[in-house]
Amino acid sequence: MAGEKLGFAKNFEDLLVFKRAYKTSLEIHRTTLTFPAAEQRGLGEQMRRASKSICANLAEEFGKGSDSAEMRRFTRIGLGSSEEMRVWLRYCLDLRLINKTEWQMWRDEYHAISQMLQKLIGAIKAPAKK
Repeated sequence: MAGEKLGFAKNFEDLLVFKRAYKTSLEIHRTTLTFPAAEQRGLGEQMRRASKSICANLAEEFGKGSDSAEMRRFTRIGLGSSEEMRVWLRYCLDLRLINKTEWQMWRDEYHAISQMLQKLIGAIKAPAKK
């Protein structure tokens, strides 16, 4: 099982980074539903998808009981989605869909989530070279 391989989590729900990303994803989801209709379908859909991708990739990594290389790959995909969210948030600020306080809060949150994912990637043992 993936959690046993990492030595600190038995399932994805035990990971602090999952809990943090999930909570933030719910906030993002709710907020994007208040956007104008065109942005709910465009930018809002992209943000909902990217924010949920972080959580889904962590869950998939654990659910498959993946080997180290596969675990690193799924975590890197989640990391990419976390960084992507920082871009979408900047668009939201510049388009005046969110205020500066919200932007700073979520920008900082996704920066912290990215750092946590980077540490998780580092904690996953690289596959032994043959």
